[in-house]
Amino acid sequence: MTEPGKFRYIGKHRRAVEHRRFVTGQGRYAADIQLPDVLHVAIVASPHAHARIRSIDASAALAMPGVHAVLTGEELCAQTDPMLPGVDAPQVKRFPLAHGVARYAGEWVAAVVADTRALAEDAAEAVAVEYEPIDHVVDPLAAMEPAAPQVHPLHGSNVIFRRVFNWGEVDEHFARAPHRLSYRVHWARSATVPIETFAVSAWWNDATGILDVWASIQMPKYPDLLARALRLPGNAVRVHYDVDVGGSYGVKRGIKHSVLVGYLARKLGRPVRFIEDRLENMRGGDMQGPDRVFDVTLAFDGDGIVKSMRMRAVDDIGAYSGRAPLQLGKPVGAIVGPYRIASVEYDAVSVMTNKTPQEAVRGFGQSPTNYAIETGMDKVARFLGLDRIELRRRNLIGKDEFPYLIPSGTTYDSGDYAAVLGKALDAASLEQIQRQRDELRQRGLLAGIGISTCLEPSGGNSAFEPLFNPKNTTTTWMDSCLVRIDLSGSVTALMGTSTSGQAHETLVSTVVGEILQREPDGIRVLHADSLNALPSNSPVGSRMAIMLGGAAAGAAKKLRAKLLRIAAHNLGLAEEQLAYDGGDVVSKSDSARRISWDSLVEIAHRMFHKLPEGTEPGLQEKFVWEVPTGGKMPTEDGRVQMYPCHSFESHVVLVSIDPDTGKTTFHRYVCGHDCGVMISPDVVHGMTYGGIAHGLGAAMMEKFAFSDEGQLLAGTFMDYLLPSALEVPAVTIVDHCTPSPLTEFGQKGSGEAGYLGSPAAIAGAINDALAQVGASIDALPMTPQAIWNALRRASGEPRVLSERPDVSEMEKV
Repeated sequence: MTEPGKFRYIGKHRRAVEHRRFVTGQGRYAADIQLPDVLHVAIVASPHAHARIRSIDASAALAMPGVHAVLTGEELCAQTDPMLPGVDAPQVKRFPLAHGVARYAGEWVAAVVADTRALAEDAAEAVAVEYEPIDHVVDPLAAMEPAAPQVHPLHGSNVIFRRVFNWGEVDEHFARAPHRLSYRVHWARSATVPIETFAVSAWWNDATGILDVWASIQMPKYPDLLARALRLPGNAVRVHYDVDVGGSYGVKRGIKHSVLVGYLARKLGRPVRFIEDRLENMRGGDMQGPDRVFDVTLAFDGDGIVKSMRMRAVDDIGAYSGRAPLQLGKPVGAIVGPYRIASVEYDAVSVMTNKTPQEAVRGFGQSPTNYAIETGMDKVARFLGLDRIELRRRNLIGKDEFPYLIPSGTTYDSGDYAAVLGKALDAASLEQIQRQRDELRQRGLLAGIGISTCLEPSGGNSAFEPLFNPKNTTTTWMDSCLVRIDLSGSVTALMGTSTSGQAHETLVSTVVGEILQREPDGIRVLHADSLNALPSNSPVGSRMAIMLGGAAAGAAKKLRAKLLRIAAHNLGLAEEQLAYDGGDVVSKSDSARRISWDSLVEIAHRMFHKLPEGTEPGLQEKFVWEVPTGGKMPTEDGRVQMYPCHSFESHVVLVSIDPDTGKTTFHRYVCGHDCGVMISPDVVHGMTYGGIAHGLGAAMMEKFAFSDEGQLLAGTFMDYLLPSALEVPAVTIVDHCTPSPLTEFGQKGSGEAGYLGSPAAIAGAINDALAQVGASIDALPMTPQAIWNALRRASGEPRVLSERPDVSEMEKV
């Protein structure tokens, strides 16, 4: 827990190691892998939201030049095992290709393999599929009704998971509270839509019995799950992690893509690759995120102190279940946000509909929950006529209260939430932006200020797995690193995971350099493949600064300890009499007695006679680190230590709205951020800025809209709108450091920074502006159309613009 300024390399501004190859155009992505005689895949997709597959006639496609195979679900499902559903739902079977029934528009029905992608696409159009449409359901609340069409009839319900958690004296607190306030908000389905779609290549070697895989992957246990589905032993799948991933933030799971390609590579005896086009990615690529309706009731007193909360979250996961239901699990570890809410009832409901399946998206369900909580704080303040900032200050957990145990069983490690909020307000010049808001209003614009104070749980524990599925007794989510020093004295580190923009090479080289006191730019960091036995759970859950950083530090510390032992043996001194100085080891009492780095390295590699008894020659150490505070099963009532560390962010936003068009303009954006000790500040700031942009999209424009017929209405970037440089404002990021007592350097996670607070703050600012005319919106995204219609409703004018077909009823009220 050294102060940040005391470090040699940690916290210093340094060019990211990875940037050189990206800036010079030498990144190596999955699509850059060129295998000899590779075959290409194109997909035949269902046009129906729900239909029986009566027949598939591939004869015309197979007769076309360059076509090698047409694979159907009938064959693939017989030869592979289903992918795991995440919860205890054995009758919800999921394969890469539909067999018997297609359950959403865009579901893969057949795969065509040809010499080129163009030939495969042409042949896919020649595959004749006979469908029998059947009843479907696209509204999650309607899907919960007993008479609703069943997405998976053998499961017996469209509800794949439901559990009501009760933590604390909820009934008593509600009975005693002078006030109650109920509301509904809707977080619309959006995603991360990375520049690179999912890509995978596979090559089966009959001689070695190994399936080599190159994929743009970000997924825990990917090699294990791939081997399991293909009915192969784990050591028959080698995943090459030295592939750059062109963006992910959760959605690069790609397990169904990989099972399909892996099976075809074995079947055809040729390398096979599949690179999604954008329509395949958006319609059937399993990359859409939470689609959640919250019903919340808060119990509070006249001073605005929120004592208890009842929350029901209904999440539409689409037609199949992967890890989607678990996105209702992560928020358990921060279910009260940064507030002293003493009791909670949490009704978590995961519902299947005939929509594209949902997968993990940045924050793993926490950002929607933060939005729901922050909306409630604003509503309570308005109800009582209190300032929204003052209301938050009254409810924030105090810096002297840490470690702080919340009702759901998670202990927050450290924080100073009021200080971060104060820094953000100071940087925004609160009085100045209030005057600017008033000036904008005088000019005829609607103007408002938004505030959010939100948590970013970090450290990626596995606790939500046994919490949502008692048959899953996973209690470890370790990560590891191997560090070696060669005969020349050069340092190399090895990690067992892919990277999708988080600068892990910079992270590891900085940490190892800090421990060994060697210049990080001289430390080489490599990615192991999955057969090199470096266990990892991948960069999910804002965990790599904590977990990979901790593992790298652990391996480097073992090496430093070995160098000290060797020096002590050769100097004839006890280890406690020695100091480690930049790689050299020197006597604390006599600086003339020292052994240099180069000499220690040479002894370790070449002079066995100078090694202490029982010491192995060479300098190579591996360290595997378990999640701090992890390793425990949930209690019977669902209390659990979800994540170990808790970063915090506070956003202050000033916007104006043109009442004639509904267009929103940003005038000020400040984010106060505390992720403990920043290992690489520039990387953290980049993640935070990107997270704010991502959150802006979720708040104002991004939405996978579906028609009543279950057709995706936003399958291209003409319809699914992303924020550009024109929409993303200049952002001021203000740092604060409350070190975590649980990690090597006091670091916390930051991979989800910005995104976890920006939608709530932006929504708060827009609603503050709309409040001038008695309007409000309780559904995201707050598009110009939604704002315009809210203004018309508030003024009593008839609606002119049609609503999107799946906008929640709350927006229409």
